[in-house]
Amino acid sequence: MGMKKKMAGLMALSMMAFGVMAGCGSAQNSSTQDGGAPAEGGTLRMGTNATFPPYESVDENNKVVGIDADIAQVIADKLNMELEIINMEFDALIPALGAGQIDFAMAGMTAKPERAEQVDFSTSYTTGIQVIIVQEGSDITTVEDLKSKKVGVQTGTTGDEYCSDDLGEDHVQRFESGIVATQALVNGQIDAVVIDNEPAKAYVEANEGLKILDTQYAVEDYAAAIAKGNTEMYDKINGVLEELKADGTIDKIIAEYIHE
Repeated sequence: MGMKKKMAGLMALSMMAFGVMAGCGSAQNSSTQDGGAPAEGGTLRMGTNATFPPYESVDENNKVVGIDADIAQVIADKLNMELEIINMEFDALIPALGAGQIDFAMAGMTAKPERAEQVDFSTSYTTGIQVIIVQEGSDITTVEDLKSKKVGVQTGTTGDEYCSDDLGEDHVQRFESGIVATQALVNGQIDAVVIDNEPAKAYVEANEGLKILDTQYAVEDYAAAIAKGNTEMYDKINGVLEELKADGTIDKIIAEYIHE
């Protein structure tokens, strides 16, 4: 798969996106945006971590764009609501749901059993693949080679969980975003980065001397997260997502950013 023209030049702004996130001291201070026309049904607040292209990133106008943002906009339109996107650190999303600061989260989030103890997940709307980024010429060629290396991950992600469990804490270094982890790899501070395939391709394109190994670390399902027990919101979000999957809308949105 590769990025379509809608993503062209986006990763040239990757460090701008990092700057936006670095300036966010907490979820409450994170950037927000409104989408669509004023609605009669109130505001639908989506939480995300906009350092994960093509699912979500920040463009030159400080607007959150990407697959998840587009799907969320359609959900809001279907519900006759105004969309507000709240950009925060990834590991703040589930606590923000529990605190009622957001209505749902879409951030390339894997529907893992451990997370399902804290939130309710919608039906899966797409599949992600965890891959390994290394420097060209690296002696790392397989997953097994990571066991003696220092691996960078984004805090709170499945890549963080997989590597911590498989390699041990001593071999894992956590970063606030995939962008920062990739920069650490470029600088020689770590030996590899484990992250989703699509942002990995964007990070490699933006940084000379890096490559993605031709091997999969894990395959996983992405879903929207809703506060545990909020059945009214769950029924709204999940109902629209199932409709959008059935009528091909989600496939069309994904094709705007990714093609085989």
